[in-house]
Amino acid sequence: MTPEAPDRDALRALAREHGFQLEGEELEGIAAMVGGSVASLAALEQAAAAALPEPPTDRHWWEPEAADNPHGAWYVRCEIAGRDGGPLSGLRFVAKDNVMVAGLPMLNGSSILEGFRAELDATVVTRLLEAGATLVGKAHCEQLCLSGGSHTNVRGPVHNPLRRGHSAGGSSSGSAALVAAASSRRVTT
Repeated sequence: MTPEAPDRDALRALAREHGFQLEGEELEGIAAMVGGSVASLAALEQAAAAALPEPPTDRHWWEPEAADNPHGAWYVRCEIAGRDGGPLSGLRFVAKDNVMVAGLPMLNGSSILEGFRAELDATVVTRLLEAGATLVGKAHCEQLCLSGGSHTNVRGPVHNPLRRGHSAGGSSSGSAALVAAASSRRVTT
């Protein structure tokens, strides 16, 4: 949302607040610069809004049951099919939960983002879907991706599938656990 340009009285008050006077040609010059800056911001916002695609409305997701998430690695599951016939058709991928996927929640391991739903796909998601890959879910990550362990996610620890109670690493703990579990056949996909 573009702010409104302050009028001349507001500019004078701001100048006084900072210990100087603003009148005459100086006031007109500052008003013109501020007005031009605000107009530029409005033009940029309009251009960006026109360039952005409409967010998809048909994407469904669910939080997996505990039995389907034994390592605590999944945040949400989904089935978002990519373009038919693309070079990655038939391949499935998981997005780390700091990557935006339109219509899906993004927790980034922190209660701060609880309830947030992305409106856009991150470029990496767009490109994988356009290449035909299918997104099957989002993997937990450490709180704000700031830990090398696997115990700081607000929803609980991510367990190493090869040795429960041990770290799966961080900040991509969920992704690491899903890869390790799949390679040892201990994951449901």
